Amino acid sequence: MTPSARRSQRRNQVLSREQILSAAIELLDAGGEGALTIRALSDRLSTGSGAITYHVGRRDDLLDAATEEVVTGALGARRVETSGTPAEEIRAVVLALFDAIADHQWLATRLTLQIVRNPVGLVTVEIFERIGQQVGALGVPRERWFDAASTLVHYILGAVSQNARIEGDTSGIDGDVDRDEFFDAASAAWQELAADTYPFMHAVVGQMREHDDREQFLTGIAVILDGLARLH
Repeated sequence: MTPSARRSQRRNQVLSREQILSAAIELLDAGGEGALTIRALSDRLSTGSGAITYHVGRRDDLLDAATEEVVTGALGARRVETSGTPAEEIRAVVLALFDAIADHQWLATRLTLQIVRNPVGLVTVEIFERIGQQVGALGVPRERWFDAASTLVHYILGAVSQNARIEGDTSGIDGDVDRDEFFDAASAAWQELAADTYPFMHAVVGQMREHDDREQFLTGIAVILDGLARLH
């Protein structure tokens, strides 16, 4: 295609914010944050950088908007019936976030940044509101609401990050290593530890190798909810 034909195609193509975000998420899913540049997105959409900037803004704005798109979509798809218990609603919220990060490995880092640096952003507000309403319904005293909701949010971020691709990781560990191979190797190493010095490690080595990440995550939520119900 000649440069003039390409420019003509770009002029004739009317892009929406939704199309831009959809393409940005596809790039992020395929290659992480490093794959998402304004140039790469422009090439993918056959448009100029000005159209992207007009609809979304700069690259940081694009990353924030993509995060918002995925998180709000996941939360909107995971609503329980109005008759659901507070624990069921919280479970729906945390599973929505867990599954979204499992599907979009780049999301863990961006979600954490959103909550830490943008307390008035839609992502932060939606998560805290959905969880916070149920904290009150659990009977947690009003003066402990923020601490209780924050405890749940911090646990969610910490737990899901363990299973996510960490941008900038320089450990040398392959982020795409097979899960079964990884835990087989870890369990073999634990079994080689001195049993009299590390009795706990030997006792749980089989559980570690066979555990389910999602069930482990929900166990932590259940423990926290049980503790919150006891706050006075």
